[in-house]
Amino acid sequence: MHKSRVALVRCSVYEESAVFSAVQRGIDLLGGMASFIQPGEKIVLKPNVLVGEAPEKLVGPHPLVFKAVAQLAQVVTPNLSFGDSPSFGKPATHMQKAGLAQCAEALGIPLADFENGQQVHFKDSPSVKHFVLANGVLNADGLISISKFKTHQLTRITGAIKNQFGCVPGPLKAEFHIKLPNPLDFARMLVVLNLYIRPRPYIVDGITAMEGNGPRNGDPVNLNVLLFSQDPVALEAVMCRLIDLDPEVVPTMKPGREWGLGTYLPEEIEWVGDPPEQFIHKAFNVVRAPVRPVTNSTVVPVLRNLISPRPVIDAAQCNQCGTCVRACPATPRPLIGMTATKASHRHINMNGVSAAFAARSYARNGQSRLRRLCSAECCIRAEPSEPRSHSCQLQAECTL
Repeated sequence: MHKSRVALVRCSVYEESAVFSAVQRGIDLLGGMASFIQPGEKIVLKPNVLVGEAPEKLVGPHPLVFKAVAQLAQVVTPNLSFGDSPSFGKPATHMQKAGLAQCAEALGIPLADFENGQQVHFKDSPSVKHFVLANGVLNADGLISISKFKTHQLTRITGAIKNQFGCVPGPLKAEFHIKLPNPLDFARMLVVLNLYIRPRPYIVDGITAMEGNGPRNGDPVNLNVLLFSQDPVALEAVMCRLIDLDPEVVPTMKPGREWGLGTYLPEEIEWVGDPPEQFIHKAFNVVRAPVRPVTNSTVVPVLRNLISPRPVIDAAQCNQCGTCVRACPATPRPLIGMTATKASHRHINMNGVSAAFAARSYARNGQSRLRRLCSAECCIRAEPSEPRSHSCQLQAECTL
Protein backbone atom coordinates (compact mmCIF):
# COMPACT_ATOMS: atom_id res chain seq x y z
CA MET A 1 0.00 0.00 0.00
CA HIS A 2 1.36 3.37 -1.01
CA LYS A 3 1.60 5.90 1.80
CA SER A 4 2.03 9.66 1.60
CA ARG A 5 5.29 10.63 3.23
CA VAL A 6 5.51 13.64 5.54
CA ALA A 7 8.91 14.65 6.91
CA LEU A 8 9.25 16.44 10.24
CA VAL A 9 12.61 18.03 11.02
CA ARG A 10 13.49 19.76 14.25
CA CYS A 11 14.85 23.31 14.08
CA SER A 12 14.57 25.55 17.11
CA VAL A 13 16.19 28.76 15.92
CA TYR A 14 16.15 31.04 12.89
CA GLU A 15 19.89 30.87 12.30
CA GLU A 16 21.11 30.49 8.73
CA SER A 17 23.23 27.37 9.01
CA ALA A 18 20.72 25.61 11.28
CA VAL A 19 17.80 26.40 8.99
CA PHE A 20 19.69 25.35 5.86
CA SER A 21 20.69 22.02 7.42
CA ALA A 22 17.11 21.35 8.53
CA VAL A 23 15.63 22.23 5.12
CA GLN A 24 18.23 20.10 3.33
CA ARG A 25 17.50 17.16 5.61
CA GLY A 26 13.76 17.49 5.10
CA ILE A 27 14.06 17.56 1.32
CA ASP A 28 16.49 14.63 1.39
CA LEU A 29 14.01 12.60 3.44
CA LEU A 30 11.62 12.94 0.51
CA GLY A 31 14.22 11.91 -2.07
CA GLY A 32 16.15 15.13 -2.65
CA MET A 33 15.33 18.24 -4.67
CA ALA A 34 16.20 16.48 -7.93
CA SER A 35 13.23 14.17 -7.37
CA PHE A 36 10.89 17.16 -7.63
CA ILE A 37 12.43 19.39 -10.28
CA GLN A 38 14.52 18.71 -13.34
CA PRO A 39 17.64 20.46 -14.68
CA GLY A 40 16.72 23.46 -16.80
CA GLU A 41 13.12 23.67 -15.64
CA LYS A 42 11.64 27.07 -14.85
CA ILE A 43 10.56 26.93 -11.22
CA VAL A 44 8.71 29.63 -9.29
CA LEU A 45 9.15 29.78 -5.52
CA LYS A 46 5.83 30.67 -3.91
CA PRO A 47 6.12 31.96 -0.33
CA ASN A 48 2.96 32.86 1.54
CA VAL A 49 3.05 36.67 1.79
CA LEU A 50 -0.38 37.69 2.97
CA VAL A 51 0.97 41.19 3.44
CA GLY A 52 4.47 42.58 3.77
CA GLU A 53 5.40 42.27 7.44
CA ALA A 54 8.66 41.79 9.29
CA PRO A 55 9.55 38.11 9.86
CA GLU A 56 8.88 38.34 13.59
CA LYS A 57 5.23 39.10 12.83
CA LEU A 58 4.93 35.49 11.57
CA VAL A 59 2.63 36.39 8.68
CA GLY A 60 4.76 34.44 6.20
CA PRO A 61 7.62 31.95 6.14
CA HIS A 62 10.90 33.20 7.52
CA PRO A 63 13.32 34.55 4.89
CA LEU A 64 15.96 32.02 5.96
CA VAL A 65 13.59 29.14 5.17
CA PHE A 66 12.86 30.70 1.78
CA LYS A 67 16.58 31.21 1.15
CA ALA A 68 17.47 27.62 2.04
CA VAL A 69 14.83 26.24 -0.34
CA ALA A 70 16.07 28.55 -3.09
CA GLN A 71 19.68 27.49 -2.62
CA LEU A 72 18.78 23.82 -2.85
CA ALA A 73 16.66 24.43 -5.97
CA GLN A 74 19.49 26.38 -7.62
CA VAL A 75 21.67 23.29 -7.44
CA VAL A 76 19.25 21.58 -9.83
CA THR A 77 18.19 24.46 -12.06
CA PRO A 78 19.30 28.08 -12.43
CA ASN A 79 15.92 29.12 -13.82
CA LEU A 80 14.24 30.26 -10.64
CA SER A 81 11.84 33.09 -9.94
CA PHE A 82 9.72 33.95 -6.91
CA GLY A 83 6.50 35.72 -6.10
CA ASP A 84 3.13 35.99 -4.45
CA SER A 85 0.13 38.24 -4.91
CA PRO A 86 -1.07 40.14 -1.86
CA SER A 87 -4.50 41.64 -2.33
CA PHE A 88 -3.32 45.24 -2.50
CA GLY A 89 -0.16 47.09 -3.36
CA LYS A 90 2.81 46.05 -5.40
CA PRO A 91 4.12 42.52 -4.77
CA ALA A 92 7.67 43.89 -4.87
CA THR A 93 6.91 46.19 -1.95
CA HIS A 94 5.43 43.40 0.14
CA MET A 95 8.32 41.09 -0.67
CA GLN A 96 10.78 43.76 0.43
CA LYS A 97 8.97 44.36 3.72
CA ALA A 98 8.84 40.61 4.40
CA GLY A 99 12.60 40.30 3.91
CA LEU A 100 12.24 37.88 0.99
CA ALA A 101 13.29 40.22 -1.80
CA GLN A 102 16.67 40.74 -0.16
CA CYS A 103 17.32 36.99 -0.05
CA ALA A 104 16.24 36.57 -3.67
CA GLU A 105 18.40 39.47 -4.82
CA ALA A 106 21.44 38.01 -3.06
CA LEU A 107 20.88 34.77 -5.00
CA GLY A 108 20.11 36.46 -8.31
CA ILE A 109 16.49 35.29 -8.40
CA PRO A 110 14.06 37.66 -10.18
CA LEU A 111 10.54 38.55 -9.10
CA ALA A 112 7.92 36.83 -11.24
CA ASP A 113 4.82 38.58 -12.57
CA PHE A 114 2.08 38.10 -9.97
CA GLU A 115 0.24 41.32 -10.83
CA ASN A 116 -1.14 40.22 -14.18
CA GLY A 117 -2.77 36.96 -15.15
CA GLN A 118 -4.70 34.92 -17.65
CA GLN A 119 -7.80 32.83 -17.37
CA VAL A 120 -7.32 29.07 -17.41
CA HIS A 121 -9.91 26.36 -17.88
CA PHE A 122 -9.75 23.21 -15.77
CA LYS A 123 -12.12 20.93 -17.66
CA ASP A 124 -11.65 17.96 -15.32
CA SER A 125 -12.35 20.00 -12.20
CA PRO A 126 -14.97 18.56 -9.83
CA SER A 127 -15.79 22.10 -8.71
CA VAL A 128 -14.59 25.50 -9.98
CA LYS A 129 -13.52 25.21 -13.61
CA HIS A 130 -12.11 28.68 -14.31
CA PHE A 131 -9.35 30.63 -12.60
CA VAL A 132 -7.31 33.69 -13.42
CA LEU A 133 -3.75 32.75 -12.50
CA ALA A 134 -0.69 34.97 -12.31
CA ASN A 135 1.58 35.01 -15.35
CA GLY A 136 4.49 34.08 -13.12
CA VAL A 137 2.78 30.78 -12.34
CA LEU A 138 1.66 30.06 -15.90
CA ASN A 139 5.10 30.80 -17.34
CA ALA A 140 6.82 28.34 -15.00
CA ASP A 141 7.20 24.58 -15.37
CA GLY A 142 6.62 24.03 -11.70
CA LEU A 143 6.03 25.68 -8.33
CA ILE A 144 7.50 25.10 -4.88
CA SER A 145 5.09 26.04 -2.10
CA ILE A 146 6.66 27.63 1.01
CA SER A 147 4.20 28.64 3.73
CA LYS A 148 3.74 29.35 7.42
CA PHE A 149 2.11 27.21 10.11
CA LYS A 150 -0.81 29.43 11.16
CA THR A 151 -4.39 29.44 12.27
CA HIS A 152 -7.12 30.72 9.98
CA GLN A 153 -10.66 31.60 10.98
CA LEU A 154 -12.17 30.25 7.78
CA THR A 155 -10.18 27.03 7.26
CA ARG A 156 -9.07 26.57 10.91
CA ILE A 157 -5.42 26.18 9.88
CA THR A 158 -3.54 27.49 6.88
CA GLY A 159 -0.38 26.02 5.49
CA ALA A 160 0.22 23.95 2.40
CA ILE A 161 -3.11 24.15 0.57
CA LYS A 162 -4.30 27.72 1.00
CA ASN A 163 -0.91 29.15 -0.02
CA GLN A 164 -1.80 28.63 -3.68
CA PHE A 165 -4.67 31.10 -3.35
CA GLY A 166 -1.91 33.69 -3.74
CA CYS A 167 -1.52 32.55 -7.35
CA VAL A 168 -4.73 34.46 -8.11
CA PRO A 169 -3.72 38.07 -8.83
CA GLY A 170 -4.50 40.82 -6.34
CA PRO A 171 -8.11 41.86 -5.73
CA LEU A 172 -9.49 38.98 -7.79
CA LYS A 173 -9.06 36.84 -4.68
CA ALA A 174 -11.68 38.81 -2.78
CA GLU A 175 -14.27 38.02 -5.44
CA PHE A 176 -14.20 34.36 -4.44
CA HIS A 177 -15.63 35.29 -1.03
CA ILE A 178 -18.72 36.61 -2.79
CA LYS A 179 -18.93 33.90 -5.44
CA LEU A 180 -18.41 31.18 -2.83
CA PRO A 181 -20.03 32.40 0.41
CA ASN A 182 -20.28 28.85 1.70
CA PRO A 183 -16.91 28.14 3.39
CA LEU A 184 -17.15 24.50 2.33
CA ASP A 185 -17.40 25.57 -1.30
CA PHE A 186 -14.49 27.92 -0.76
CA ALA A 187 -12.43 25.03 0.62
CA ARG A 188 -13.33 22.90 -2.41
CA MET A 189 -12.10 25.70 -4.65
CA LEU A 190 -8.74 25.66 -2.84
CA VAL A 191 -8.45 21.92 -3.42
CA VAL A 192 -9.17 22.34 -7.13
CA LEU A 193 -6.62 25.14 -7.36
CA ASN A 194 -3.95 22.82 -5.98
CA LEU A 195 -5.02 20.03 -8.32
CA TYR A 196 -4.45 22.39 -11.23
CA ILE A 197 -1.13 23.91 -10.09
CA ARG A 198 0.34 20.75 -8.51
CA PRO A 199 3.18 22.29 -6.44
CA ARG A 200 6.28 20.19 -5.88
CA PRO A 201 6.97 19.96 -3.00
CA TYR A 202 5.14 21.69 -0.13
CA ILE A 203 7.17 23.12 2.76
CA VAL A 204 5.71 24.61 5.95
CA ASP A 205 7.65 26.73 8.43
CA GLY A 206 6.56 25.83 11.95
CA ILE A 207 9.72 26.80 13.80
CA THR A 208 7.68 29.61 15.29
CA ALA A 209 4.02 29.20 14.38
CA MET A 210 1.02 31.50 14.78
CA GLU A 211 -1.88 30.55 17.03
CA GLY A 212 -5.04 32.42 17.94
CA ASN A 213 -6.31 35.18 15.66
CA GLY A 214 -4.61 34.11 12.43
CA PRO A 215 -3.77 34.48 9.65
CA ARG A 216 -2.34 37.90 10.51
CA ASN A 217 -3.01 38.97 14.08
CA GLY A 218 -2.22 35.82 16.05
CA ASP A 219 0.33 35.04 18.72
CA PRO A 220 3.70 33.26 18.42
CA VAL A 221 4.21 29.73 19.63
CA ASN A 222 7.43 27.74 19.26
CA LEU A 223 6.76 24.38 17.62
CA ASN A 224 10.40 23.99 16.49
CA VAL A 225 9.49 22.04 13.37
CA LEU A 226 9.73 22.22 9.58
CA LEU A 227 7.32 20.04 7.60
CA PHE A 228 7.81 18.68 4.08
CA SER A 229 5.64 16.60 1.75
CA GLN A 230 4.46 16.13 -1.79
CA ASP A 231 0.97 15.51 -0.37
CA PRO A 232 -0.53 18.76 1.01
CA VAL A 233 -3.52 16.99 2.55
CA ALA A 234 -1.28 14.62 4.48
CA LEU A 235 0.98 17.50 5.49
CA GLU A 236 -1.92 19.51 6.90
CA ALA A 237 -3.33 16.39 8.59
CA VAL A 238 0.01 16.04 10.37
CA MET A 239 -0.15 19.73 11.30
CA CYS A 240 -3.56 19.04 12.84
CA ARG A 241 -2.36 16.07 14.84
CA LEU A 242 0.59 18.05 16.21
CA ILE A 243 -1.84 20.55 17.71
CA ASP A 244 -4.47 17.97 18.71
CA LEU A 245 -6.98 19.14 16.12
CA ASP A 246 -9.27 16.68 14.34
CA PRO A 247 -8.25 16.88 10.65
CA GLU A 248 -11.87 16.48 9.58
CA VAL A 249 -12.58 19.91 11.10
CA VAL A 250 -10.42 21.42 8.32
CA PRO A 251 -12.77 21.76 5.32
CA THR A 252 -10.14 20.94 2.68
CA MET A 253 -9.43 17.46 4.05
CA LYS A 254 -12.42 15.45 2.82
CA PRO A 255 -12.61 16.90 -0.73
CA GLY A 256 -8.83 16.72 -0.91
CA ARG A 257 -8.92 12.96 -0.34
CA GLU A 258 -12.05 12.39 -2.39
CA TRP A 259 -10.64 14.20 -5.43
CA GLY A 260 -7.15 12.74 -5.31
CA LEU A 261 -5.09 15.62 -3.93
CA GLY A 262 -3.94 13.56 -0.97
CA THR A 263 -5.04 11.78 2.17
CA TYR A 264 -5.65 12.69 5.79
CA LEU A 265 -6.17 9.13 7.08
CA PRO A 266 -3.42 8.17 9.56
CA GLU A 267 -3.04 4.66 8.15
CA GLU A 268 -2.23 6.17 4.73
CA ILE A 269 0.49 8.56 5.99
CA GLU A 270 4.12 7.75 6.70
CA TRP A 271 5.85 10.03 9.19
CA VAL A 272 9.62 10.31 8.69
CA GLY A 273 12.33 12.38 10.30
CA ASP A 274 12.28 13.37 13.94
CA PRO A 275 9.80 11.79 16.40
CA PRO A 276 6.49 13.69 16.28
CA GLU A 277 6.03 13.47 20.05
CA GLN A 278 8.53 16.29 20.58
CA PHE A 279 6.43 18.69 18.49
CA ILE A 280 2.96 18.01 19.94
CA HIS A 281 1.32 21.10 21.42
CA LYS A 282 -2.17 20.20 22.64
CA ALA A 283 -2.81 23.65 24.09
CA PHE A 284 -2.42 25.32 20.67
CA ASN A 285 -5.04 28.07 20.39
CA VAL A 286 -7.14 27.18 17.35
CA VAL A 287 -10.86 27.06 16.60
CA ARG A 288 -11.77 23.40 17.06
CA ALA A 289 -15.40 23.54 15.98
CA PRO A 290 -16.34 22.30 12.50
CA VAL A 291 -16.84 24.87 9.79
CA ARG A 292 -20.51 25.70 9.45
CA PRO A 293 -22.01 25.37 5.97
CA VAL A 294 -24.02 28.25 4.57
CA THR A 295 -27.48 27.36 3.32
CA ASN A 296 -28.69 28.39 -0.12
CA SER A 297 -32.04 29.39 1.33
CA THR A 298 -32.88 33.06 0.98
CA VAL A 299 -34.62 33.15 4.35
CA VAL A 300 -31.95 31.83 6.69
CA PRO A 301 -29.17 34.22 5.48
CA VAL A 302 -31.50 37.19 5.99
CA LEU A 303 -32.26 36.11 9.55
CA ARG A 304 -28.59 35.45 10.21
CA ASN A 305 -27.68 38.91 8.89
CA LEU A 306 -30.15 40.44 11.35
CA ILE A 307 -28.68 38.77 14.42
CA SER A 308 -25.01 38.16 13.58
CA PRO A 309 -22.30 40.53 14.88
CA ARG A 310 -20.02 42.25 12.40
CA PRO A 311 -16.72 44.12 12.56
CA VAL A 312 -16.69 47.88 12.88
CA ILE A 313 -13.96 50.46 12.48
CA ASP A 314 -12.14 51.58 15.58
CA ALA A 315 -12.31 55.34 15.00
CA ALA A 316 -9.21 55.85 17.14
CA GLN A 317 -7.15 53.60 14.86
CA CYS A 318 -8.66 54.46 11.48
CA ASN A 319 -6.21 56.37 9.26
CA GLN A 320 -8.65 56.86 6.35
CA CYS A 321 -6.60 54.59 4.09
CA GLY A 322 -9.72 53.29 2.34
CA THR A 323 -8.45 49.71 2.30
CA CYS A 324 -11.73 48.36 3.68
CA VAL A 325 -13.54 49.88 0.71
CA ARG A 326 -11.08 48.56 -1.85
CA ALA A 327 -11.16 45.14 -0.19
CA CYS A 328 -14.88 44.86 -0.60
CA PRO A 329 -15.69 42.24 -3.26
CA ALA A 330 -19.38 43.13 -3.41
CA THR A 331 -20.96 44.72 -6.46
CA PRO A 332 -21.73 47.58 -6.49
CA ARG A 333 -18.80 48.63 -4.37
CA PRO A 334 -19.54 50.83 -1.35
CA LEU A 335 -18.85 54.53 -1.73
CA ILE A 336 -17.50 55.92 1.49
CA GLY A 337 -16.27 59.47 1.92
CA MET A 338 -14.47 60.69 5.02
CA THR A 339 -14.30 64.16 6.48
CA ALA A 340 -11.38 65.54 8.42
CA THR A 341 -12.67 63.76 11.50
CA LYS A 342 -11.73 60.10 11.29
CA ALA A 343 -14.36 57.59 10.29
CA SER A 344 -17.07 60.18 9.71
CA HIS A 345 -18.72 58.65 6.63
CA ARG A 346 -20.80 60.84 4.34
CA HIS A 347 -22.27 58.07 2.21
CA ILE A 348 -22.51 54.34 2.61
CA ASN A 349 -23.93 51.93 0.08
CA MET A 350 -25.82 49.38 2.19
CA ASN A 351 -25.32 46.61 -0.39
CA GLY A 352 -21.57 46.44 0.15
CA VAL A 353 -19.55 44.47 2.65
CA SER A 354 -17.98 47.68 3.92
CA ALA A 355 -21.34 48.76 5.29
CA ALA A 356 -20.39 46.33 8.04
CA PHE A 357 -17.38 48.50 8.82
CA ALA A 358 -19.42 51.51 9.96
CA ALA A 359 -17.62 53.61 12.55
CA ARG A 360 -18.48 53.18 16.19
CA SER A 361 -19.61 56.76 16.26
CA TYR A 362 -22.57 55.69 14.11
CA ALA A 363 -23.49 52.96 16.57
CA ARG A 364 -23.40 55.50 19.39
CA ASN A 365 -25.74 57.75 17.41
CA GLY A 366 -28.36 55.07 17.01
CA GLN A 367 -27.16 53.96 13.56
CA SER A 368 -26.20 50.42 14.61
CA ARG A 369 -28.53 49.19 11.85
CA LEU A 370 -25.61 49.74 9.47
CA ARG A 371 -24.01 46.61 10.82
CA ARG A 372 -27.10 44.59 9.91
CA LEU A 373 -27.78 45.68 6.36
CA CYS A 374 -24.85 44.07 4.60
CA SER A 375 -26.05 41.47 2.10
CA ALA A 376 -22.75 39.60 1.85
CA GLU A 377 -21.63 36.72 4.07
CA CYS A 378 -18.01 37.67 4.55
CA CYS A 379 -18.00 39.28 7.96
CA ILE A 380 -20.87 37.72 9.86
CA ARG A 381 -18.77 36.01 12.53
CA ALA A 382 -16.77 39.04 13.64
CA GLU A 383 -17.34 40.70 16.98
CA PRO A 384 -18.25 44.41 16.85
CA SER A 385 -16.14 45.07 19.95
CA GLU A 386 -12.92 44.17 18.14
CA PRO A 387 -10.75 46.86 16.50
CA ARG A 388 -9.98 44.23 13.85
CA SER A 389 -12.40 41.66 12.54
CA HIS A 390 -11.64 38.78 14.85
CA SER A 391 -13.20 36.09 12.67
CA CYS A 392 -13.76 37.88 9.39
CA GLN A 393 -13.34 35.76 6.29
CA LEU A 394 -11.97 38.84 4.53
CA GLN A 395 -9.26 39.37 7.13
CA ALA A 396 -6.67 38.36 4.54
CA GLU A 397 -7.76 41.32 2.41
CA CYS A 398 -8.35 43.81 5.24
CA THR A 399 -5.50 45.75 6.84
CA LEU A 400 -7.50 47.54 9.51
